[in-house]
Amino acid sequence: MPKTHTRYVCQECGRVSATYMGKCPQCGSFNSMVEEIVHDEPVTKGPASVRGLTGRSQPRPIGEISGDAEDRIPLPMGEFARVLGGGIVPGSIVLVGGDPGIGKSTLMLQMAMEMASRKRVLYVSGEESERQIKMRASRLTSNVGAQRNPSMSLTSDRPAAPLHNAVPLPANLLLVTETNLEIILDHVSEVKPDLLIVDSIQTVYLSELDSSAGSVSQVRECASQLRELAKSSGISIFIIGHVTKEGAIAGPRVLEHIVDTVLYLEGDRFQAYRLLRSVKNRFGATSEVGVFEMRERGLIEVTNPSEAFLEERMVNAPGSSIAVAMEGTRPILVEIQGLTSPTQFGNARRTPNGVDFNRLLLIAAVLTRRVGLKLGEQDVFVNVVGGIQIDEPAADLAIAAAIASSWKDVAVRAEAVLIGEIGLAGELRMPGQMQTRLREASKLGFKTAIVPKAIRKGEGWPKDIEIIEARSIQQALDAALISQMELPKGRKVA
Repeated sequence: MPKTHTRYVCQECGRVSATYMGKCPQCGSFNSMVEEIVHDEPVTKGPASVRGLTGRSQPRPIGEISGDAEDRIPLPMGEFARVLGGGIVPGSIVLVGGDPGIGKSTLMLQMAMEMASRKRVLYVSGEESERQIKMRASRLTSNVGAQRNPSMSLTSDRPAAPLHNAVPLPANLLLVTETNLEIILDHVSEVKPDLLIVDSIQTVYLSELDSSAGSVSQVRECASQLRELAKSSGISIFIIGHVTKEGAIAGPRVLEHIVDTVLYLEGDRFQAYRLLRSVKNRFGATSEVGVFEMRERGLIEVTNPSEAFLEERMVNAPGSSIAVAMEGTRPILVEIQGLTSPTQFGNARRTPNGVDFNRLLLIAAVLTRRVGLKLGEQDVFVNVVGGIQIDEPAADLAIAAAIASSWKDVAVRAEAVLIGEIGLAGELRMPGQMQTRLREASKLGFKTAIVPKAIRKGEGWPKDIEIIEARSIQQALDAALISQMELPKGRKVA
């Protein structure tokens, strides 16, 4: 008879303990230990049990293995295909995470409906009923119908137009509401889909495990069996994962190691734009970003995000500058706003939105010590328009220019972009992929680029944009801020 014993497993990091602890000693989370009952199977002598993707494995010389690249499945959604590396790889397993209500299920359903026109798709939901999914699918297809019929309004608060104006729902998209993984695998063997979507992995469970759905052991075992299904059958699998309050995929960290690709759907829920970011991809570039706009009837691709982020910009306003950030292989122009205000408290505050807090402290310290701006008694606020997050240091110069522009109450040149990393000595350092950044700025109509002085000789600057090289942050600010002679009448430099 199998023996049973009790153990406690941390739901954040997966640490196993024989006794209950209020605080996990590995990850430091409180009240994350959950009791699990484990059945110890008796050990039998004899050959090892066979478990794997193809039964019993056989080593082969590497020269005898076919090295031909497998063709990807075309994906009509161009932004989604960019993040995946050009399309869906057969037999891959992709994890999609994001905050609640950010649009994960909407994005997956849109992708399933697009793929159902050429492939057989099985959508498994453990959180919504089939009727709820049908209602969302009808709303999404009415969006396509509205694009074909201009008389239908996409922004009106009135009910959607009758469904006879919409595109018919695809017959190759099959829906099922199920949480038992054994039954899901039976459905897969009967339907034989080309694409499987599981929403979400935290609701799926194996009946042979005593722990509840969403626990560490359930998530790990269910993901492992789905991975074996993908590799052995060639079915492409997308699984949706919940996100904790810290912003990480709920469940053990090993879940991200099991899958081939990890995607995060990011964005401020009060903003219309959503960023689909790749943080792991075995078949493409990491840190690639796709941009979508959330509208009344689904997510719409934004093919030119730089133009979208700059369309509401107020020209010649103090405290505004333009940075060129690299998101994967794509350059994106964003507006950075800075504001300084005399503090009303004992200590001046530094409030960033979209940039790293420690980076803001560093830039403010350099402006105070190397440039002479008296920011010690000023509250400094920095905002990246559009709700996106900029982590790379190439935006340092644009952040510094926005702060200096607000402090001096002088506008930054409207036709200029600022690119450069700031050092503690006040020097400017050259970021990577400068040519790509400058070409994107020139394409959007910017005439001037203020960049660090090139020390090492390399590829020449583009001919269609004026390059102003600066060795220090003081030189860059002198070139970026509008001089006294260029100011409108009645304005003076502070």
